[in-house]
Amino acid sequence: MAIPRQLPNAITIVRIVCAPIFLWMLLADAGADGALRWWAAVLFIVAIATDGIDGYLARKYEIVTDLGKLLDPIADKALTGCAFVGLSILGELPWWVTIIVLVREIGITVYRFAVVSDHVLAAAWMGKLKTVAQAVALSLALLPLWTLVGDWIHVVNTIAMWIAVILTIASGIDYIVSELRARPARSAAGGAAR
Repeated sequence: MAIPRQLPNAITIVRIVCAPIFLWMLLADAGADGALRWWAAVLFIVAIATDGIDGYLARKYEIVTDLGKLLDPIADKALTGCAFVGLSILGELPWWVTIIVLVREIGITVYRFAVVSDHVLAAAWMGKLKTVAQAVALSLALLPLWTLVGDWIHVVNTIAMWIAVILTIASGIDYIVSELRARPARSAAGGAAR
């Protein structure tokens, strides 16, 4: 069965559009644990889960594009960035956590755009692991599970968030080291092509 060539990219763009809608839903009732909070969490979980769908379709039907490689991490960062900022605005997550994450995410994204004419910086395995850890930690933080199971869930949330932050920092360092190692090879290949 053939699928439209741009379907994976369209799914990615929908994820980007979901980010501000999710943020509005999260903040609309000032952090109350009511229906909007639950719907915001569900929207986040569904949107972040589609990350696997667009990538799977692109690989399975061999329609991976440079645009998709560029947009996919941006969609992840838009969703997770809105979640980190929203939770900090609500006072549920320290701002220093959000700042560390945003500095790493924005830095890598800016670098991706800076080098796009030379090469596409695709997501590495550690970056993908970081995204999964952030998705899990943010999903736990967004769902007001404490209203159902009690305050002990905050311990689980804290552990999950620490894992996400550590992987965020480690994957940022991994990108920098990988790019520094690959730069001489790219320079040599560019010189040979001239």
